[in-house]
Amino acid sequence: MGKRATIQDIAEKAGYSKTAVSFAFNAPGRISAEARERILSVARELDYAPDPMARNFSKGKHMAIGFLLPQDAGKALGNPYTQTMIMGIASVCQDHGYVLSIIPPLRSSVPEAVRNAPVDGLIAMGLYIGRGIRDALRRRGLPIISIDGSEDDGFPSVGIDDEAAAYMQMEAAISNGHRDIAVISLPEAAYGSSGTGIVQKRKQGYIRALAQAGIGWDNVMKVQSPASYQGGMEAAESIIASHVPSCIAAMADISALGAIAALSRNGLSVPGDVSVIGFDGIEAPGQQLATIVQSAEEKGRESASMLFSIIDGREVAPPARNIGFAFRQGETLRRV
Repeated sequence: MGKRATIQDIAEKAGYSKTAVSFAFNAPGRISAEARERILSVARELDYAPDPMARNFSKGKHMAIGFLLPQDAGKALGNPYTQTMIMGIASVCQDHGYVLSIIPPLRSSVPEAVRNAPVDGLIAMGLYIGRGIRDALRRRGLPIISIDGSEDDGFPSVGIDDEAAAYMQMEAAISNGHRDIAVISLPEAAYGSSGTGIVQKRKQGYIRALAQAGIGWDNVMKVQSPASYQGGMEAAESIIASHVPSCIAAMADISALGAIAALSRNGLSVPGDVSVIGFDGIEAPGQQLATIVQSAEEKGRESASMLFSIIDGREVAPPARNIGFAFRQGETLRRV
């Protein structure tokens, strides 16, 4: 393999300075058309390929944004909801000529991942932006948009009315006659505090719907689980080891699908023995899941558009954007 041509090689052969060569690629208006044509001709002759890292460094940008995962890549990217959200973000990145980097916790540390990510801005999904992340963002001067985050964060955000959506989810179970209901919750510690994270908001929606039916929250079995298929299986196993409820409501569709698999493995049919209702609106092959439908792709597009507004020096208004949601009846929920 031959030696890679450099700007110095082009400058020497073309008879121009290294600065002029750099202008030919990055700021052609600063040199004559004749000089640029000569430099580019020599570059083609030498089979020169600009180093994108060096080029971006000269611009003071990485030309990339990062998508922060709240859990390890295997679990997060195994969720169709997350995959669809990434599609939405990627489409906006493509329009702006940017690369999208997927950033899992580095050595199990999200703040360390933020400190080391070669990006111009970040999008965080369902992640409480605590002090460690805040310090890393401040030191680097990085903008961030939060999807499904906490109002405590104080950063621009994209989400839905989680309290209202959870009320709708639980009310659907209750209106179908279910009173013995178990809940597979997302982990509260990872999703904010002080009642403003999505877990707390959805919990309030559940409590309101249950209270209207005369059911106390303390009478509902609750299991926390990461948003993963395996997590949903383990949560359902834990629930039925204690008591087989009439219905299981999950805060994530991927958890609901895992729960259905666990119920089947234990000889319980869905919805014959146990109804299951999810939250997200993913399409499950071969099965119409009863769920709250929200557009992950729209969340991705909205968050990326907001981030590029900040990167380009434009004001983001309003700082919080809510998208729509709806209940979808499915074959996993039956009337009792």
